[in-house]
Parts: sequence; C-alpha cells; structure tokens
Amino acid sequence: QVPAVESGGGPVQTGGSLRLSCTVSESIFGGYVIGWYRQASGNARELAASISRSGIINYADAVEGRFTISRDSAKHTLYLEMNSLKPEDTAIYYCNSFPPTGDWGQGTQVTVSS
Repeated sequence: QVPAVESGGGPVQTGGSLRLSCTVSESIFGGYVIGWYRQASGNARELAASISRSGIINYADAVEGRFTISRDSAKHTLYLEMNSLKPEDTAIYYCNSFPPTGDWGQGTQVTVSS
C-alpha cells in the first residue's frame, strides 16, 4: 500500500501561496499525530507542522504564522496551506505520522523564487 500521495507543489514567487494535499494510508492516518515534513537539498528532513487526532497543532518556528495545517478524517487527507512563501521554503514536502514510519511517499516539490 502506498503510504502517502502528496500533491500541490510547484514553482511560486516569493510572497506567493500554495496548498498542498496528502492522501494518507490508513496505517499512517491512524497514528495519533500526523504532519508535514520537508527536506531542502543537502539538509535533513524536518517536521514543518503537525496535527493530532484531537486537533492539537504545532508548527516549526520557521513557518509559524505563515503555514496552516488541517486534516479531513473522512478523506484521510492532510492539507498544508502555505502563504507568504520565502525562498528558504524551497524543499520537497512529505507527509507522515509523528514519529514517522519508515515508509515515505514521493513528496511534492515546492520551489520559491526570489
């Protein structure tokens, strides 16, 4: 079973917006916390935002105030609304449980140009 299918990425200019979607497998969506991770070229993968089954949300400092995470349990889908994008947001974005399972989707590339 494919663990996750991420979509919605693409090229955008600084200050622009994107909305990412991720359809997640039952095994991942069933976890208490799921989230969006990102990996910039040459960097380790990092957790950008997470949301628990009860709705508790946490953001990395770098995205706080600009990104909004949400989930649709009926659709097993996770969303990430990204506003005021910066070049340093350029990365491949993935979704997974927290802590993550060993299975990752293909991710979706976000490229922010200055």
